[in-house]
Amino acid sequence: MSRSTEDTNRRMLRARDAMDRAYAEPLDVPALARIAHVSPTHFTRTFRATFGETPHRYLQRRRVELAMYLLRETDLSVTEICFGSLGTLKTTRHCSPAASSSPKNPPNVRTESTAPSATPSAT
Repeated sequence: MSRSTEDTNRRMLRARDAMDRAYAEPLDVPALARIAHVSPTHFTRTFRATFGETPHRYLQRRRVELAMYLLRETDLSVTEICFGSLGTLKTTRHCSPAASSSPKNPPNVRTESTAPSATPSAT
């Protein structure tokens, strides 16, 4: 194994260790990339090449493993486990305002856009 590969693996391990320590806190890819001293895009690609899954997928898997353990070994409810001890991973992409509004089914959208206007027409 070359020295550069070892250095890359060490950086990815450092970021993965940070994810394991702070799994319940909100994490974002840019912060993890800073820990690994690479850009966010390069971090995601290299993390996947090193560990076989994306940072988001890794964190999801670890949280599910923890939730399964807590369900087996404690008397906590599913709600307490989900909202009390598991966090989220923020990505760098943002949804548009239209994507964050409540969805409408297509017939309602079509009806609203073709409905006659409330203003009387001038004749």
